[in-house]
Amino acid sequence: MNILLTITRWIVGLLFIFSGLVKANDPLGLSYKMQEFFEAWGWTGLHDYTLAMSILMNAFEIIAGVAVIVGWRMKLFSWLLLLLILFFTFLTGYASLATNADGILKFRSCGCFGDCLPLSPNQSFLKDIILLVLILFIFKYRKEIKPLFRWNFLNVLKVTASAIFAFALQWYVLKYLPVVDCLPFKKGNNLIVNRNMPPGAIPDKYEYRFIYEKNGDKKEFPLTALPDSTWKFADRKQVLVQKGKNNEPKIKDFTLQTIGGEDLTETILNTRGGYYLLFIQNANGLKATDEWIAKASAIAAKNKLYIVTGQYDAVKALLKNDAVLSQMALLVCDVTAIKTAARAVPTMYKMNGPIVDGKWSGASFGKVD
Repeated sequence: MNILLTITRWIVGLLFIFSGLVKANDPLGLSYKMQEFFEAWGWTGLHDYTLAMSILMNAFEIIAGVAVIVGWRMKLFSWLLLLLILFFTFLTGYASLATNADGILKFRSCGCFGDCLPLSPNQSFLKDIILLVLILFIFKYRKEIKPLFRWNFLNVLKVTASAIFAFALQWYVLKYLPVVDCLPFKKGNNLIVNRNMPPGAIPDKYEYRFIYEKNGDKKEFPLTALPDSTWKFADRKQVLVQKGKNNEPKIKDFTLQTIGGEDLTETILNTRGGYYLLFIQNANGLKATDEWIAKASAIAAKNKLYIVTGQYDAVKALLKNDAVLSQMALLVCDVTAIKTAARAVPTMYKMNGPIVDGKWSGASFGKVD
């Protein structure tokens, strides 16, 4: 029994550590995924707290994983793990069942292992069911678990060190961008290729259904079998009849437009030679005296640079006093696309045509090539 219990602890502990580390590499990714769930439930008022919740959850997974392996405070952590896995199982179960009006799943992934290892809702739900069984086994025999080290201070030291590392890692990636970039905008990727439909994609198949009314009764008819003139047209709707496969580009809604609506995406990405993209998602909390503005201005003075934002007026006002940046082309892009492209505000890309040659957060603009 003790051997089986030890093996189970290591499996559960390592899975939680791995899950926490993958998401701690990009806490904003989990924050945005939480916002998806909250939007589905109408809890948009919690959006301002999702980043803090993400940081705490990622840290807890790492800390709990270490605590289970070293067998420290198992009465407490067995309860916490059980409550957490029940919560996760509910979320992944919901994600695997929730559909929109067309019967399409609302969530393509649950974010359990971040963007580096995307799992479908069904895969995530199955994973959590297995984990639930393992944690129930640990919970049942929690009183028989002995600490890994005889000297308790070593167990405390391991757990404390994991907590410090978990929070330090997340502070670092929020300031300097993720250590491991798993997004479609990562260094070396071709943005034009990733904006296109994948090879062999099969599009969704839709058909129109027409609604006619007669004697107070409404009935749907396909285009090939419309009723006679005694029926009166009432409405029509588009219905998904066959779900396509591999039919979504890796990069969606990424367009670079002027404030007047002119789409310059292809023109800019097909630029021959080098240029820079400065992403400023919004102006929240930014000041005209911020150090990164002077560094970005020095780069823009010697290179071709485009500023990309989701808040045109606010960013224009932010940069109006800088002699160089105020003259740069200011382009508008979908906010969600910018959130994916630029995990820090601001973020700068060095581009070579459509290829991403480098990425830096505002804290690292001094290191831009």
